[in-house]
Amino acid sequence: MHALDVLGDPVRRRILELLAMGEESAGELGSAITVEFGISQPAVSQHLRVLRENGFATVRPEGARRLYAVDPAGVEAASAWLTPFERFWSGPLAALDTELARGRLQERRGTRTDERDEE
Repeated sequence: MHALDVLGDPVRRRILELLAMGEESAGELGSAITVEFGISQPAVSQHLRVLRENGFATVRPEGARRLYAVDPAGVEAASAWLTPFERFWSGPLAALDTELARGRLQERRGTRTDERDEE
């Protein structure tokens, strides 16, 4: 499965967001995802399996629990695929950053960018 196919599912993206904050047990993930998405524990397990099999998550046993964590390999694969497209958003994001910095500077000076709109 392609990295973006894995990430295309909102449940799997949310699981990865939770795992990005730190290692979680399958039970904790299942509870959170069940509440947020209204899916069953077996369905959450299937999403975890997809993440594991496609290099986005690792699992390690700890007694009776299974602890999941982000596997950097999957994230790196998705990033590598997206890299050639960065040129489409890096310029606009840099321009946005410049405008935001300009706005903060004008706020500190006591001027407003809305002055142009009043003319």
